[in-house]
Amino acid sequence: MSGLSETERAGCRMILKLLSNIDLLSLSDTVTNKMIVVENVAEATETILSFSKNAEELLRRKKVQRELIFKYLAKEGVAMPPNSEKHQLVKRTLALWSSGKATDAESRQEETDGTKGRRATETASDIQVSKVDVGFDPQVLGQQFCQWFFQLLNSQNPSLGQQPQDWGPQHFWPDVKLRLLSRAGSEQMDEFLGAELVSLRLLALPRAERLLLCPNLEPHGLRTLASPHGLVLVAVAGTIHRDAACLGIFELIFGLIRSPLENNTWKIKFVNLKIRGQDAVEGSEVAAPALSYNSSELQLLYS
Repeated sequence: MSGLSETERAGCRMILKLLSNIDLLSLSDTVTNKMIVVENVAEATETILSFSKNAEELLRRKKVQRELIFKYLAKEGVAMPPNSEKHQLVKRTLALWSSGKATDAESRQEETDGTKGRRATETASDIQVSKVDVGFDPQVLGQQFCQWFFQLLNSQNPSLGQQPQDWGPQHFWPDVKLRLLSRAGSEQMDEFLGAELVSLRLLALPRAERLLLCPNLEPHGLRTLASPHGLVLVAVAGTIHRDAACLGIFELIFGLIRSPLENNTWKIKFVNLKIRGQDAVEGSEVAAPALSYNSSELQLLYS
C-alpha cells in the first residue's frame, strides 16, 4: 500500500511525466525490484506511485533528477535559486505538498483541455500582437510588444482574479538567456538559459512573488533600436507593485528576432532585467521611472 497522500500522488505524477519513457520504466523496475512487469508508461507511473514507501523516498531516487524537481516547483510558482541542491528542492517540495497549496494535476489538465480551443482563438487576436505588421517602425513595435508582454505576464498574478493568458516557452528562442540583477538591500545576479527555465523564472514573478510590473511607455521610459542584422532591442522602465504597495522600479531590455519558420513572429532572444527596491531609489524616480541606458549603451548589446 502506497504511503503517499493524494496531494503527494498528484505532485509525484506531474514530476514523473517529466521523465523520459526509458527512465520511467527503469525507475519502475527499481522501485519493484523487477518483480512487476509493466506494459506501458501509464502502468509504470501507477506502479511507482503504489510501491513507493513515501514521497521523500521517491523524490530522492536517482532517476528523479534535481532539474525535474526544480521545473516542477517553478510551474507551481515556487521560486528557488537555480543553484539549489537536490535535498533543498526535495525539502521545499514536501513542504509545498504538506501545506495543501499545490495545484491539483487532474484539475489543471481538465482546465487545459477544456479551454484549449478557446485559448487558440485568443492567441490569434491577443498574443499575435507580438508579430503585428507595423511597417517596421521600431518604436511602434516596442510599444506594441510591451503592451502585449506585460499584459500577458501580469495576467498570471492570482491577486488580479483574471484568467491567465497563454504564457509559456513558445514565446522565446530555445537558447534564450535571462540575466536578472536585483538590488534590494544587497545585490544579487542570477542567469537562466533556455526557453523553459527563462519562461518559468519570469512566470514566478507574478505567480509566486505576486508582483505586478507596470511599464512606462512614455518616450523617457521606452527606447528601441534595430540592428542591420535583424535584432531589435526594446528597453523599458517601470514600477513594481504588490497589491497597493509600490516596491521599487525595474529596467528591462528585450532582444527580439523574427522567426521565419513561425510566420515571422517576433520571439525573445534575451532578457536583461534589473530590479531596484524602493530603498535604493529616489522618490521622484518611482513616480515616473526613466531609462538609465542611453543609445550607445544599448548598441553594445548587439555584439
